[in-house]
Amino acid sequence: MVAAVRVHKAGGPEVLTLDDIEVPAPGPNQVKLKQHAIGVNFIDTYFRMGMYPSPVGMPFVAGNEGAGEVIAVGEGVTDIKVGDRVGYVTPLGAYAAERLLPADRAVKLPDNISYEQAASMMLKGMTVQYLLNRTFKVGKGTIILMHAAAGGVGLIACQWANHLGATVIGTVGSKEKAELAKKNGAHHTILYRDEDFVAKVKEITSGKLCDVVYDGIGNDTFPKSLDCIRPLGMFVSFGSASGPIKAFDINLLQHKGSLFATRPTLNHYAAKREDLLATAQDLFDKVGSGAVKIPASQTYKLKDAAQAHKDLEGRGTTGSTILVP
Repeated sequence: MVAAVRVHKAGGPEVLTLDDIEVPAPGPNQVKLKQHAIGVNFIDTYFRMGMYPSPVGMPFVAGNEGAGEVIAVGEGVTDIKVGDRVGYVTPLGAYAAERLLPADRAVKLPDNISYEQAASMMLKGMTVQYLLNRTFKVGKGTIILMHAAAGGVGLIACQWANHLGATVIGTVGSKEKAELAKKNGAHHTILYRDEDFVAKVKEITSGKLCDVVYDGIGNDTFPKSLDCIRPLGMFVSFGSASGPIKAFDINLLQHKGSLFATRPTLNHYAAKREDLLATAQDLFDKVGSGAVKIPASQTYKLKDAAQAHKDLEGRGTTGSTILVP
């Protein structure tokens, strides 16, 4: 029996319960991991509260991201072996001391990437990789607006977009978070609680507006985000930290300048194993070169997962948060 944090009913952080569970031997095309670090992400809260339905029903082990050592492999697994260090992103099952994992979702970690780093960046870092390289191709001269620039995805995106030659504008909730975003590559910060972010974007860009807005906030920043985008630009909604965007009149996109809008997810961008490995390799290369730094800003014990969720949802965290078994 091993410790795991499970959800028995949808609700607030208090529904996360520490249980003992049995983790069987791996089946065909599975590996068994001894976990060393587990990522905490907003998507975990969406499953916990029932915004996203659990694909395995109730109860379920929470969590989508982690890193650990392979301690057993199932039949048919050829490219992963016992002793390999791997990181992963999967729909559920991360908040546990040990777990089973589909072998085709496991990514071998380079020697220079620690378990803690991997658990801090597999989901968030690969999300940034596809957002900046595939959803909208960011490059020299691109002007981007990054909401929640001091958050887990935000700090990675600010560094990476800066590295690609973009001008980075970030919204943040405090002066401390503004300083953090600037240290991580944001050229301009906007205190969204005190300032009208649309007016500030117009001021910063001298009326040119942004080529793309990356929005993980959702309800609170829509539709004002559309007013920050130049004609033919793109609105990328990749999260719902303040609640989901409700159905909107698609004619808004016409009126705001023939805009493009998308709601992407890593699950689709990394559905093919070759895409997963290429996305992860680009991330490892950027981190390995020092272009992007991804420390674990907050670390909690596995048993304190509920507190980690409270702090995350209360905007009490910056950067990446991990659990350790």
